[in-house]
Amino acid sequence: MNEKDIEKLMDKFDSSSMQELKINDENGTNIYFSKLSSKNSGDVKENNTVASNTPVQSTDTKPSNSSSKITAPLVGIVYFSPSPEKLVYKNIGDHVKKGEVVCVIEAMKVINEVKSTVNGTITKKMTDNGSMVEYDQPIFEVEED
Repeated sequence: MNEKDIEKLMDKFDSSSMQELKINDENGTNIYFSKLSSKNSGDVKENNTVASNTPVQSTDTKPSNSSSKITAPLVGIVYFSPSPEKLVYKNIGDHVKKGEVVCVIEAMKVINEVKSTVNGTITKKMTDNGSMVEYDQPIFEVEED
Protein backbone atom coordinates (compact mmCIF):
# COMPACT_ATOMS: atom_id res chain seq x y z
CA MET A 1 0.00 0.00 0.00
CA ASN A 2 1.57 3.29 -1.04
CA GLU A 3 1.21 6.80 0.35
CA LYS A 4 -1.47 7.87 -2.16
CA ASP A 5 -3.59 4.82 -1.29
CA ILE A 6 -3.34 5.67 2.42
CA GLU A 7 -4.26 9.32 1.77
CA LYS A 8 -7.32 8.23 -0.26
CA LEU A 9 -8.35 5.91 2.59
CA MET A 10 -7.96 8.74 5.11
CA ASP A 11 -10.15 11.07 3.01
CA LYS A 12 -12.86 8.44 2.56
CA PHE A 13 -12.76 7.51 6.25
CA ASP A 14 -13.04 11.18 7.31
CA SER A 15 -16.12 11.69 5.15
CA SER A 16 -17.75 8.40 6.16
CA SER A 17 -19.92 7.58 9.16
CA MET A 18 -17.58 4.75 10.23
CA GLN A 19 -16.03 5.08 13.68
CA GLU A 20 -13.14 2.62 13.21
CA LEU A 21 -11.29 1.03 10.30
CA LYS A 22 -8.52 -1.55 10.63
CA ILE A 23 -6.62 -2.91 7.62
CA ASN A 24 -3.97 -5.63 7.64
CA ASP A 25 -2.77 -6.49 4.14
CA GLU A 26 -0.64 -9.39 2.92
CA ASN A 27 2.48 -7.17 2.70
CA GLY A 28 2.47 -6.60 6.46
CA THR A 29 0.97 -3.11 6.34
CA ASN A 30 -1.23 -2.45 9.37
CA ILE A 31 -3.43 0.66 9.35
CA TYR A 32 -5.86 1.80 12.03
CA PHE A 33 -8.22 4.80 11.78
CA SER A 34 -10.44 5.77 14.69
CA LYS A 35 -12.92 8.52 15.56
CA LEU A 36 -13.55 7.04 19.01
CA SER A 37 -12.74 8.87 22.23
CA SER A 38 -9.30 8.50 23.80
CA LYS A 39 -10.59 6.33 26.66
CA ASN A 40 -9.68 3.19 24.69
CA SER A 41 -5.96 4.02 24.46
CA GLY A 42 -4.89 0.74 26.02
CA ASP A 43 -6.56 -1.23 23.21
CA VAL A 44 -4.34 0.11 20.41
CA LYS A 45 -1.23 -1.81 19.40
CA GLU A 46 1.87 0.21 18.61
CA ASN A 47 1.93 -0.78 14.92
CA ASN A 48 -1.64 0.38 14.31
CA THR A 49 -1.21 4.06 13.50
CA VAL A 50 -2.47 6.65 11.06
CA ALA A 51 -0.09 8.55 8.79
CA SER A 52 -0.17 11.92 7.08
CA ASN A 53 2.58 13.83 5.30
CA THR A 54 1.12 17.25 5.97
CA PRO A 55 1.46 19.07 9.28
CA VAL A 56 -1.70 18.67 11.28
CA GLN A 57 -3.53 21.13 13.48
CA SER A 58 -4.61 20.14 16.93
CA THR A 59 -8.16 20.54 18.13
CA ASP A 60 -9.25 22.08 21.38
CA THR A 61 -12.09 21.56 23.81
CA LYS A 62 -13.33 24.62 25.68
CA PRO A 63 -14.40 23.95 29.24
CA SER A 64 -16.35 26.70 31.00
CA ASN A 65 -13.32 28.12 32.91
CA SER A 66 -11.41 29.64 29.89
CA SER A 67 -9.10 26.64 29.92
CA SER A 68 -8.54 24.70 26.70
CA LYS A 69 -7.00 21.37 25.89
CA ILE A 70 -4.64 20.81 22.98
CA THR A 71 -5.50 17.32 21.78
CA ALA A 72 -3.87 14.74 19.53
CA PRO A 73 -5.04 15.09 15.93
CA LEU A 74 -4.07 11.47 15.16
CA VAL A 75 -2.94 8.21 16.73
CA GLY A 76 0.81 7.94 17.31
CA ILE A 77 3.73 8.50 19.66
CA VAL A 78 4.05 12.00 21.13
CA TYR A 79 7.41 13.72 21.53
CA PHE A 80 7.86 17.06 23.29
CA SER A 81 11.18 17.93 21.55
CA PRO A 82 12.34 17.74 17.92
CA SER A 83 15.04 15.20 18.89
CA PRO A 84 16.40 13.71 22.14
CA GLU A 85 19.34 16.13 22.33
CA LYS A 86 17.28 19.28 21.68
CA LEU A 87 15.18 21.36 24.08
CA VAL A 88 11.44 20.74 24.43
CA TYR A 89 9.06 22.87 22.38
CA LYS A 90 7.08 24.06 25.43
CA ASN A 91 7.20 23.51 29.20
CA ILE A 92 4.54 24.03 31.85
CA GLY A 93 4.29 27.78 32.48
CA ASP A 94 5.40 28.74 28.96
CA HIS A 95 3.25 31.06 26.88
CA VAL A 96 2.01 29.64 23.59
CA LYS A 97 0.63 31.50 20.57
CA LYS A 98 -1.98 30.20 18.16
CA GLY A 99 -0.24 28.25 15.38
CA GLU A 100 2.94 27.62 17.41
CA VAL A 101 4.31 24.05 17.46
CA VAL A 102 3.91 22.51 20.93
CA CYS A 103 4.96 18.89 20.19
CA VAL A 104 5.13 16.30 17.40
CA ILE A 105 3.44 12.96 16.87
CA GLU A 106 5.16 10.13 15.03
CA ALA A 107 2.87 7.86 13.02
CA MET A 108 4.27 5.24 10.63
CA LYS A 109 7.72 6.89 10.62
CA VAL A 110 6.18 10.28 9.67
CA ILE A 111 6.63 13.21 12.06
CA ASN A 112 3.53 15.43 12.32
CA GLU A 113 3.65 18.83 14.03
CA VAL A 114 0.94 19.60 16.58
CA LYS A 115 0.17 23.32 16.73
CA SER A 116 -1.72 25.29 19.32
CA THR A 117 -5.17 26.58 18.38
CA VAL A 118 -5.24 29.13 21.22
CA ASN A 119 -3.13 31.85 22.84
CA GLY A 120 -2.37 31.22 26.49
CA THR A 121 -0.16 29.65 29.14
CA ILE A 122 0.47 25.91 29.36
CA THR A 123 -0.74 24.77 32.78
CA LYS A 124 -0.47 20.99 32.52
CA LYS A 125 1.06 18.18 30.43
CA MET A 126 -1.50 15.42 30.25
CA THR A 127 0.69 12.65 28.79
CA ASP A 128 4.31 11.54 28.94
CA ASN A 129 7.04 12.01 26.34
CA GLY A 130 7.29 8.92 24.12
CA SER A 131 3.85 7.60 25.03
CA MET A 132 1.19 6.42 22.60
CA VAL A 133 -1.72 8.83 22.18
CA GLU A 134 -5.15 8.25 20.72
CA TYR A 135 -7.03 10.54 18.38
CA ASP A 136 -8.44 13.51 20.35
CA GLN A 137 -6.57 12.55 23.56
CA PRO A 138 -5.61 15.69 25.56
CA ILE A 139 -1.87 16.47 25.48
CA PHE A 140 -1.72 19.93 27.11
CA GLU A 141 -4.08 22.06 29.15
CA VAL A 142 -3.83 25.77 28.31
CA GLU A 143 -5.17 28.72 30.29
CA GLU A 144 -6.35 31.09 27.58
CA ASP A 145 -5.34 34.77 27.53
